[in-house]
Amino acid sequence: MAGPPLLVRQRRQGALSDRVLLVGNRDHVASLVVALGRAPDAGYQVVGACVDDAREGRVAGVSILGPESDVLVKALEHRADVVAVSSSAGLGQAGLRRLGWALESTDIDLVVAPGIMDVAGPRVLTRPVQGLPLLHVEAPRFGGPQLVLKNVADRIAAVLALVLLSPVMLGVALAIRRESDGPVLFRQERVGRGGRSFGMLKFRSMVADAETMLPALRVVDEGAGPLFKMRNDPRVTRVGAFIRRYSLDELPQLVNVVRGEMSLVGPRPPLPREVATYEADVRRRLLVKPGLTGLWQISGRSNLSWDESVRLDLYYVENWTPVLDLMILWRTVQVVLRPEEYGAY
Repeated sequence: MAGPPLLVRQRRQGALSDRVLLVGNRDHVASLVVALGRAPDAGYQVVGACVDDAREGRVAGVSILGPESDVLVKALEHRADVVAVSSSAGLGQAGLRRLGWALESTDIDLVVAPGIMDVAGPRVLTRPVQGLPLLHVEAPRFGGPQLVLKNVADRIAAVLALVLLSPVMLGVALAIRRESDGPVLFRQERVGRGGRSFGMLKFRSMVADAETMLPALRVVDEGAGPLFKMRNDPRVTRVGAFIRRYSLDELPQLVNVVRGEMSLVGPRPPLPREVATYEADVRRRLLVKPGLTGLWQISGRSNLSWDESVRLDLYYVENWTPVLDLMILWRTVQVVLRPEEYGAY
């Protein structure tokens, strides 16, 4: 399969991108740095920040160039293409208007970043009232015709995938059986929509008594938050390492999709012990079915921090659309074929 387009590849390397100067308080600037860093494809390269509550040093790895009042001078000095002003900026309405006027004589664009984070475009409508641009944010929807269509499409696609991938699944099963004793499939309790438990299926990628060995390995846990991860887990078999690297161990979950327990795309299916530690906001993951793949899988997988994993899952829960599902499925194919780039182990 062909890699990403040339423009995307170059932007990920820092080329063909707009140089951005951020304006706002320290916390909001840090959030913007992280948000823009998550999307190198968008073509924004942060060159610095103007912050009133921290005149020097760095914020989220970006140099603080001076106070907000110096934004125009610093934008010209550092050849910025865009000035991005956060909702926390102390410029005020009059100051923002004057900054816009000052930038008219330059080639620098002005962008205003609202305080609303992780809300997708289709949920945001602009409604001007007497020259005041009000942002109307629609509530997320967890039901309706689109969800019914998603459930039906999931099951039909899962049945077709089981048929098409049956030779691959048979080959994996034979390889597991040949290498080590024990069952071919591994069934593990996971928590699905609404907090209901179900038995998630995977090809066994570890030795048969892997669960009994887990307590002794927790002292070398490399996972994020309540997740247990080890880059060189001694319980993983040789065949298991291969099928985990290319996500072949996940294929039996197509059966869970046919049963209606999972979706093709959704949040990562959590373990009961993980759910027991969830705070109220994290429990919103359980408003939809867990997925065989999701934003977490195409955005770094095992390299993600716990907070980032949660953020991606909650973004999906609240902004799901059929187009987003198709994008994630397409990117999943790329991840599977190039696991070394996406934190698979």
